Formats: sequence, C-alpha cells, structure tokens
Amino acid sequence: MPEKKKILIADDFQLLREDLTELINNQSDMEVVGTATSGKEIVNLAKTVDYDLILMDIEMETMSAGIAATEEIRDKNPEAAVVFLTAHETREMIITAMGAGALDYLVKGCEDEEILYHIRCALEGNPVMSAKIHETVMQEYARLQKSERSLLFFINNISKLTSTEREMIKFLLQGYKVQEIANARCVEVSTIKTQIKGLLRKFGCSRTKEIVGIIRDLNIEHLF
Repeated sequence: MPEKKKILIADDFQLLREDLTELINNQSDMEVVGTATSGKEIVNLAKTVDYDLILMDIEMETMSAGIAATEEIRDKNPEAAVVFLTAHETREMIITAMGAGALDYLVKGCEDEEILYHIRCALEGNPVMSAKIHETVMQEYARLQKSERSLLFFINNISKLTSTEREMIKFLLQGYKVQEIANARCVEVSTIKTQIKGLLRKFGCSRTKEIVGIIRDLNIEHLF
C-alpha cells in the first residue's frame, strides 16, 4: 500500500482546523501530521516535521501572516508545497499570496471534494486554480509584461533626450504649467509648446499627463 502523503495545516480557527484534519485523515492517500494556529507556529513546525504539503490560512495573527510564513518556509526550502485556503479573494491578496510561491489558492466555503481535488493535484505536481484565481494571475502577468515593455521603451527614449528635454520633464513632474515653465526658463510660451510637442512625439503620447503618469507608474522619477 502506498505511503500516505503528509499534510500540515495552519489556521487560527479551531473548528475549521479540526474539520480539515478529519476530512484529510478520512482519506486513504493522505494524513495530517501536524497543525498550527499562527504563522510563527507553522514556520517552526515545518522545520521539525516531515511533510509533503502545507494547507495555509493567510490571516492568522496578522492579516498576511500566512504569506509571510510561506515566504520564510520557502526561503529555507524552495521546494515546499503550499496551498492557501483563505477567506480573502481580493486581487491584491491573490497576487501577493501567489507571489510568495504558493501552488494554489482556495477560498474558504468551497466543497470538501474541491479542497481534496486541489490538494491532490498540487501533490502530483499539477496544481489547478479556479477560473477567477487563474484569470487574476494571468492579468497580472500581462500587466507586468506590458510594464516591462513600457520600461524598456522609456529607458531607450530617455537616453535620447536632450538636456533641455530632461529639464522640461523635471518641470512637468513638479506640476508646472506651460506658462510657469516658460517663466522659469525665460523663454516664450510658443517655444515651450514646440518643445512639448517634440516630447510627446518621442514618447508616443498625446498629453504631458501621460508622460508624467507613465514615469511615476514605472517608478523612474529619480532619472530626472
């Protein structure tokens, strides 16, 4: 008979912890070998107990204790398999949690069979995500790809800016209007407008607010 897969459970809600333990222990292919009520406890447990997968709550002693615990556990053991089971399903929480290296993300309230299915898939090395979780992760992946392309495009164009154009962007980042830039540089408004048109062409934008917004989104204000 194949050896049972060893599961750790981390959840600060006693009743749920007991229900999950009973559910898993009733299976022929897996068993619970330890439980924890906090992020700190599961980190310590993972150091001393042999396990195949951790079923991890996110909000325990803090709002993101499970995420911090996962990062710490995987820092010492990059192969550690973690599946989050949490009440939170906001986009920010999903992205942060999956960024910690978890294999899957389940929302509390799902059927027992769904929990077992996700655990088994993760144990087999073929984790599955619900449609919503998968869509959220893929949207973030697409956003990061777009940001990377935007960053490369901007860095490439920034390297081609003249000193005057750099100074113009610096004024724009400080919130200066066209007239104020003209006054600061002691030139005609028409000159500033011409220079702004040149900047817009270089960056493929239609308004100066777009240039400022992209620079801030990419967190490269320090380049000016």
